[in-house]
Amino acid sequence: MSITIKEIAELANVSSATVSKVLNDKAPYISDETKKRIFEIVNREGYIPNAVAKSLKVKSTKTIGIIIPDVMNLFFSELARGIEDAAEKRGYSVILCNSDNNEEKEKKYIQVLQEKMVDGIILTASEKSVERSLNMRKIPMVLLDRDINTDVKVGKIFVDNETGEYEACKYLIDKGIKEIAFISSNVISKSSSQRLSGYKKALLDNGIDVDEDLIYLDSYTIETGFNGVNEILKKRNFKGICCGNDLIAIGAINALEDKQINVPRDVKVIGFDDIQISKYINPPLTTVKQPIYQMGKEAVDMLINMIHGNEMEYEIILKTSLIERMSC
Repeated sequence: MSITIKEIAELANVSSATVSKVLNDKAPYISDETKKRIFEIVNREGYIPNAVAKSLKVKSTKTIGIIIPDVMNLFFSELARGIEDAAEKRGYSVILCNSDNNEEKEKKYIQVLQEKMVDGIILTASEKSVERSLNMRKIPMVLLDRDINTDVKVGKIFVDNETGEYEACKYLIDKGIKEIAFISSNVISKSSSQRLSGYKKALLDNGIDVDEDLIYLDSYTIETGFNGVNEILKKRNFKGICCGNDLIAIGAINALEDKQINVPRDVKVIGFDDIQISKYINPPLTTVKQPIYQMGKEAVDMLINMIHGNEMEYEIILKTSLIERMSC
């Protein structure tokens, strides 16, 4: 059991109030000798401050909660790292929760984080609506890449998904390719619907009809890319694929290799996200880069502004960029 402030005071032959002031750096008139004696006891006895008691006094735990749908997805891993680094620089600790894309787990974690007295929550919502959960919360919240209507104000950070996918498809069209498949998520979220919209718009703007047989929608996984290639090839041939994320692109490349279809000579493949592994697969993946790390930083900055009641923009849209590698 950790030593208490009262016990430190007895060992240092001072009052508990003096120890408390020294430990909270609020002791300008206490002698350096007394401070040194107290800190020597603290270090020797391994004193651990009671963060909960302190937070009740100052009404802040300097802690942020993060809820993400899938910690195994490298996009969310990189996003969480960006949030954690930015939070640390601002003097905040982080509690990470993985919802497994499960709405009920998400609701539970929102409640648990509030019980843990976090100062705010950064949420990338599951691929289902969580409006009721968001309306029940009592602390500041920032949504990442999700557009959910709520009765209370939340911060929102988006990426311009439609423009990013439009540019990816246009990149293939400019290479003379007209038969372009699209493999992505079938969930109606802002990011997935915008990417599909960008793909279709690029085709139509360039005089190419949208062929539904070239579209395969399931989830943001490697398996979706692998299965999507096999299913589309049963109906149509194609020379290019726009993928909803990099994991799908990795699965697509594996499926093409299984069928001895060379990437990029026979089929060109473009991903979306630019997760770290995308540059190391064979061939290195051409992809639409999301500013993942910046998203994390922007989310922390927005949330802390909300916590302190500062004037701020409640919605930020970040731009994407096309990264050219060897898969095209």
